[in-house]
Amino acid sequence: MDATAKLAAYFDMHPDAIGKVVDFDAATDRLYHFDLTASNTELDADTFSDSEKFSYWISKKLNENNCKYGIGGYMEHRTIYARSAHFDTDDEPRRLHLGVDIWADAGTAVYSPLQGTVHSFNDNNTFGDYGPTIILQHELDGLMLYSLYGHLSRKSLEGISIGKSFNKNELIGHFGNIEENGHWPPHLHFQLMLDMQGKQGDYPGVCKFSQKDIYLKNIPDPQLILMFPNAVNA
Repeated sequence: MDATAKLAAYFDMHPDAIGKVVDFDAATDRLYHFDLTASNTELDADTFSDSEKFSYWISKKLNENNCKYGIGGYMEHRTIYARSAHFDTDDEPRRLHLGVDIWADAGTAVYSPLQGTVHSFNDNNTFGDYGPTIILQHELDGLMLYSLYGHLSRKSLEGISIGKSFNKNELIGHFGNIEENGHWPPHLHFQLMLDMQGKQGDYPGVCKFSQKDIYLKNIPDPQLILMFPNAVNA
């Protein structure tokens, strides 16, 4: 049994170990699915290259569909990363999104879905990057899991320290605004890793498409924890 299968088995045996990442209530909240691939012809380069226009487009979609939260992105091949040189390389550009994005208003609360401690944190302050980022580590019956929370507010990093403990459902921080979150529409990049591979305060959230199989071995589907219902299609 590989590590991802062991993780799924652990959650099957311990469903009460899983809490919330945001205040989504399946009984009352609708969830909108964002497609940020080339197949979404409505989202053009003029829109996603301009942070304010992109943010307006996201908010408009959520409002039109009466959705408080949007969702999407796990292993999604996206065109939008052409907006930033941060994702360019000498050969193949990085376009494959590795985590899940949860879209909502700036200031939206973020919680630890599992008991854990702070592994590392950093303000990855480059256009297109994560901005303020917190990474937690969770020990699950001998299996180590790491969870990453990107695009937070700068205030979320105040009082944080390596080794600080968080209980399930304890507040971690809040979604950052465009000026502080890497210049993205307000959202949370939520990602799971089995191995941090020596990295601190950062871990790739976007990779080359040719590296998909490599990253799949280390990055489980966040839906294992989120357990969100089917979303309204884009």
